[in-house]
Amino acid sequence: MDIQLCTIDDELKAVLKKFRFRKEKNNAAVIMKIDMKSRQVVVEDELEDVTIEDVAEELPEFSPRYIAYSYCHHHADGRFSVPLMFIYYCPGGVKPDQNMLYASTKTAVVNEINITKVFEVRSAEEMTEEWMKRRLNFFD
Repeated sequence: MDIQLCTIDDELKAVLKKFRFRKEKNNAAVIMKIDMKSRQVVVEDELEDVTIEDVAEELPEFSPRYIAYSYCHHHADGRFSVPLMFIYYCPGGVKPDQNMLYASTKTAVVNEINITKVFEVRSAEEMTEEWMKRRLNFFD
């Protein structure tokens, strides 16, 4: 059982709902952070038409983040899919209190956006197109 120590900001809830049902056919991301003073998960940035590597470049070196990512994929057989994924980014060197807050709140954020593809990374350098395709089982 997860203990949620933070709440999810109402603005973030609206952004995530809109993100989940977006119709655009480009890659997009919502980067989220925990406001340590208010103990709320808030929107840090919304990115359109970005690669996973572009998203990785936006991440801080020593602070966790949550990322919702929409990936447009053209399959070899002509099909087109847009899987949604959730990435929990928690680099080494994070303060223990931050680590605890992010880890304990992750499930609530995943449930809010209702994403089943959930991944963790410890380094932004891990986040590449190849990494993502392996995680999503795209081998075409």
